[in-house]
Amino acid sequence: MFDRFREECGVVAVCGHPEAANLAYLGLYALQHRGQESAGIASSDGREVRCTREMGYVVDVFTPEQLARLPGHMAIGHTRYSTAGSTVLANAQPFAVVCNKGRIAVAHNGNLTNGAELRRELEQQGSIFQSSSDTEVILHLVALSRERTLAGALREALLQLEGAFSMVFLAEDRVIVARDPHGFRPLAMGQMELSGGRTCCVFASETCAFDLIGALYMNEVEPGEMVMAGPEGLTRERYVPEQPRAHCVFEQVYFSRPDSIVFGRPVEQSRELLGRLLAREHPVEADVVVPVPDSGVAAALGYADESGIPFRHGLIRNHYIGRTFIEPSQAIRDFGVRLKLNPVRRLLEGRRVVLVDDSIVRGTTSRKIVRMVGQAGAREVHLRIACPPTISPCFYGVDTPTKRELIAANSSVEEIRRFVEADTLGYLSLAGLREAVGDVERCAYCYACYTGDYPTELLNLEELMQARTRR
Repeated sequence: MFDRFREECGVVAVCGHPEAANLAYLGLYALQHRGQESAGIASSDGREVRCTREMGYVVDVFTPEQLARLPGHMAIGHTRYSTAGSTVLANAQPFAVVCNKGRIAVAHNGNLTNGAELRRELEQQGSIFQSSSDTEVILHLVALSRERTLAGALREALLQLEGAFSMVFLAEDRVIVARDPHGFRPLAMGQMELSGGRTCCVFASETCAFDLIGALYMNEVEPGEMVMAGPEGLTRERYVPEQPRAHCVFEQVYFSRPDSIVFGRPVEQSRELLGRLLAREHPVEADVVVPVPDSGVAAALGYADESGIPFRHGLIRNHYIGRTFIEPSQAIRDFGVRLKLNPVRRLLEGRRVVLVDDSIVRGTTSRKIVRMVGQAGAREVHLRIACPPTISPCFYGVDTPTKRELIAANSSVEEIRRFVEADTLGYLSLAGLREAVGDVERCAYCYACYTGDYPTELLNLEELMQARTRR
């Protein structure tokens, strides 16, 4: 569903392919759903790092002429929506600088919970920042490191960071990627076979990027791991002792494309099971199951199959409108439902409808959709949500509203039902969510938005809350 959650970005990296920038472009195209604010690619031919970044969609930013100006066998790419920093070109990534480690570029998915604190310390030491993004902090830490190699400087910088990050670095002669110790944000590793028995390493936020370029998914970059691809081949090392994992569960619920494998698990499998368990927990007599497209489709299929109620596409989405939840203007979001969805009256009129969606945040969009279905002639509207109530904001890369704006943090389920004007309302339980993502025993996911139990210590919580209020 739209008008609610915003996730920072998607990243890709390619090492060892003669058309690395073109592959990075295709990878970003597949990851466009993760951010529509800006896009950028940095490439290297082994001697020079070149970088292009602009505001807008991937397909609009990169023309064939621009890609031709990014030669080399290595590249990294980024598509962004801001969770920290304002919507300006200066915050578009990758960031590229020249320092004592050479010319380097970085792209980052996630949010540093100690980013503001590190920035203040660096500014007191004389560092000058060109952007308001916390990603630039990483470059300053690398540049100031006394380690002689880029890998050593990056290792030292990573140990100072707190929060969520999946990063891709590009130097003149190598690509380096890294994940935070808890593994909040995804980062997959793949491989492409080239002529002459050579191979190419690729990395991406989701495996749907591999499918587009014909790469084979190998495994995940492990939490707390740094992977280097360069002249000496591929090396993997753990830069920090193993820590409890905290994969963002909302990647499985909403963010990731259903055709992706994220955190080693097929997203479509998780979402269909969400719907099945939702049908078991909140059955209802009805005539038709209707998803809120597109994120509610898989769960609605699971609900319909489990309940035996027919599945129908009773709401049609206009795919030529950008995802309103990542449009910066509230004025656009206010009429985004009418722009995006149109009811199929013939399928809804006189029917008892089970409306399946992934979540409710503020509740305003849900109310508009319930009203739309009712105005199309539905006799009853039973709203079913494929996750627990969202009661706490996220500080790890998901731009959720403040707790004051989260309807479930301030209202009971019955109060929410009355607000959205549904005949009944049912949320999936936390236990059901854990079962759907295969996390009953491993405890490998972060559920802070549903529990308020954060997996890391947030020393600057008040500052983080103030920053969220300013966005």
